[in-house]
Amino acid sequence: MSTTPPPQPSALHAGRAHSFNAAAAQYAANRPSYPPALFDAIEDLAGHPLTGSRVADIGAGTGIATALLHARGADVVAVEPGDGMAAQFRRTLPDVPLLRGDGNSLPLATASTDFLTYAQSWHWTDPARSVPEALRVLRPGGSLALWWNTSALKLPWITEQADRIERHLGTAREVDRNGNGPEVSAALADPTGRLAFTRRTVRWSRRVPVDTHLANIGSHSIFLVSGEERTAAFLAEERKHLLEVFPDGIVEEVYDVILLVATKPTATC
Repeated sequence: MSTTPPPQPSALHAGRAHSFNAAAAQYAANRPSYPPALFDAIEDLAGHPLTGSRVADIGAGTGIATALLHARGADVVAVEPGDGMAAQFRRTLPDVPLLRGDGNSLPLATASTDFLTYAQSWHWTDPARSVPEALRVLRPGGSLALWWNTSALKLPWITEQADRIERHLGTAREVDRNGNGPEVSAALADPTGRLAFTRRTVRWSRRVPVDTHLANIGSHSIFLVSGEERTAAFLAEERKHLLEVFPDGIVEEVYDVILLVATKPTATC
């Protein structure tokens, strides 16, 4: 639902990344979570459990993924650059350690983690910096897990909504590393080619009131930076379309979580 971030940081890219801080409460209340099957898949592809592992959740935001990792039994620390998101995180998860920083310069010791996780956040990094940082911080045999909730675009109502968003924003629909389409790929996640990713897709759904669904849409960065009046007008019109499909006011959002996992070799990289 947002324009594709460029390969290198830019003023627009940075502005969108920081846009979440003013909408942290909206983000926390309305963004989708992740299914248990996702964490089963992470463990399967990594070949070792999250339970008891030292996990750093990078770009943790308001703590949606961090809370699930903690509940899984991981010894988890969060890393988040944004003031607003960090404040919301501390309100939600006061007992989980939170460090300020980002994936391009991790505030973590060398060879200190069993897992590095990036939920909806790897595309805000510069892989030329974040890949070496990941390899530095992971222990030999440790795993990097990246994932994105992507809308199941083969469902007609989701495709039609994506088309309306595309027309409203004047952008091409995204199908790459930003996670808003089916073409999240290892090559886009790591143009350096240093990581051997394995990919898996996990489908899940949630049923939410139409207001929650609309607030979720409005929490995406391209809407946060496009102006309140313009966004409000689009969401008001979108409500009409949704109520034609879901007359009881309950929207069934369907997601394909795109997961990429790479494990650091036991030999020195």
